[in-house]
Amino acid sequence: MTLNISHRGLEMTPAIHDYVEEKMLSLEKYFDNIRHMDVEVGLTTHHHQKGDIFFCKVVMQIDGDVERIEKETDDLYKAVDEVKDALRIQLTELKRKLEDRNQGKIA
Repeated sequence: MTLNISHRGLEMTPAIHDYVEEKMLSLEKYFDNIRHMDVEVGLTTHHHQKGDIFFCKVVMQIDGDVERIEKETDDLYKAVDEVKDALRIQLTELKRKLEDRNQGKIA
């Protein structure tokens, strides 16, 4: 799997990069055929009334399909965790559907 990590509106520290990389690469254990993943993290605006709002956006290519998830929270690490959890759910559902489809062909 190739992984591209980009940022917008904030400085990409090694800690942020390593955290995003660790969380996104951990998704490989749920689905083997992830080809490519683009991850963008950043700050939505500096002028938000409720303080800083961070986002994490992922576009993932799985064989012929493309999955896209975006989450916004008041904490960057929390946004990354929420995206990872949503992708984990999507990947396990996709894997289950493919397994069901393959079992149906064999029967």
